[in-house]
Amino acid sequence: MKHIMGALLVIFLAGCGTKMTPLKSYTLQTPKVEKRHQGSYHSKTIKVMQPLSLKEKMSDKMYFSYSPIQQGAYLNSKWSNNLGKLLQGTVMYTLQSSGMFKGVVSYDSTAQADCRLESTVFDFSHHVRGDASAAVVSLQFNLVSTHTGKLMKSKRFSYREPTKTTDARGYVEASNRAVERLGNDLLLWLNCI
Repeated sequence: MKHIMGALLVIFLAGCGTKMTPLKSYTLQTPKVEKRHQGSYHSKTIKVMQPLSLKEKMSDKMYFSYSPIQQGAYLNSKWSNNLGKLLQGTVMYTLQSSGMFKGVVSYDSTAQADCRLESTVFDFSHHVRGDASAAVVSLQFNLVSTHTGKLMKSKRFSYREPTKTTDARGYVEASNRAVERLGNDLLLWLNCI
């Protein structure tokens, strides 16, 4: 009985002695999109693939770096979902809201589509260099014909948005501004033949 009481007392005191910072969860905002009228894709459907990453595994971790060769993840902040899924959802919302396509479906849908939008994440992180701090977003998009398998067009989009603060919240706010710019640029690029 003494051992059980002693163990419980140690556990209770250990719990009182540590102060845990609550984990904060952030998400990407859906960008404001203007409706696009009649274009070359108006009668076509598009399948949006989940982005791939060249640098690290896509997860809900929020990454920062202090130099080109050092990287870490915020301990008390994370994305609300896997970053690849957040980006895929944002791109799908942007394409659907634009009205540019007859239909927009996810990569795991069994529906047939006329084209496929593939993307690769080159960077999606918080860069802190001395007093300068910025959210860096760099993705490449490939539009592929599902009928022929041929690449129709390809473009890399890169943005560096300054942050107001050097914490996770400042990083997320700047990332959302960069993603809004990305959404508008993606629509302009898709609209050009």
